[in-house]
Amino acid sequence: MRLWSIHPCHLDPRGLVTLWREGLLAQAVLRHATKGYRHHPQLARFRAQAFPIASIAQYLWEVHAESVTRGYRFDATRITAAGIAGQIDVPRGQIGFEWRHLQKKLERRVPEWLTQSPPRVHPLFRVIPGGVAEWERG
Repeated sequence: MRLWSIHPCHLDPRGLVTLWREGLLAQAVLRHATKGYRHHPQLARFRAQAFPIASIAQYLWEVHAESVTRGYRFDATRITAAGIAGQIDVPRGQIGFEWRHLQKKLERRVPEWLTQSPPRVHPLFRVIPGGVAEWERG
């Protein structure tokens, strides 16, 4: 499971579809609607929020918005919560880690998606000073 802190506009088609599926899975885990992935470290930052389900919903709405921009038909009725949850802090080092990780994936899969521009951040997240997040694997 990878819930990117960088904006979904940077993901290739395969990556965006995968993010949608994994975001929906994360939502199910946070709602206690599935037994798998309950201890996945990517969920730590959502669980730490006052309203974790609203946070993942806010995350998914941005993924859905990107899908609409691309002409995809992600089913928005699968997002089970609404409301504003507030931003989640993400260390600048985490953004750099994810950007390098994504660039390696794109280099192998679809080199035409590679870009030199600095990454945009998913609007749910607020960049703060710091290294790679403690919940990050690898």
